[in-house]
Amino acid sequence: MAKTYSYCPENITENGIDKMRFELGDTMTEGGADTCVLCDEEYAAILAQYNTWQKAKIECLKAIVMKLCYEVDYKVSDMSLSLSDRYKHFKSMLDELEKKQQASSFTSKTTNTNETKPYFYLGMQQNPKAW
Repeated sequence: MAKTYSYCPENITENGIDKMRFELGDTMTEGGADTCVLCDEEYAAILAQYNTWQKAKIECLKAIVMKLCYEVDYKVSDMSLSLSDRYKHFKSMLDELEKKQQASSFTSKTTNTNETKPYFYLGMQQNPKAW
């Protein structure tokens, strides 16, 4: 199966491959596999697998980071290629998104309105029968 690389900026308002490419900065599709990190089929498979946009974005970033982690810097006399910079960029995006997701899931779990009394309160260790 041939890999395809496409990007249409008019479609970034809809949740799909084009919006994901735009948000991750993987929009230089003219060079195919030389300039893009993931192909359209990989994006489509990840988007179909997850029901929330944020989770799909994190999984796309995980796939990108796993692909780029093997690239190393290369230098021959005056020419140098810093391929690890791409890895660092996408890894920092992934870390930031995971922190945001953990923070949002933590706040939604701690705001329980059914609790009448906080778990920890002043005087909770005092025994009224001891006095």
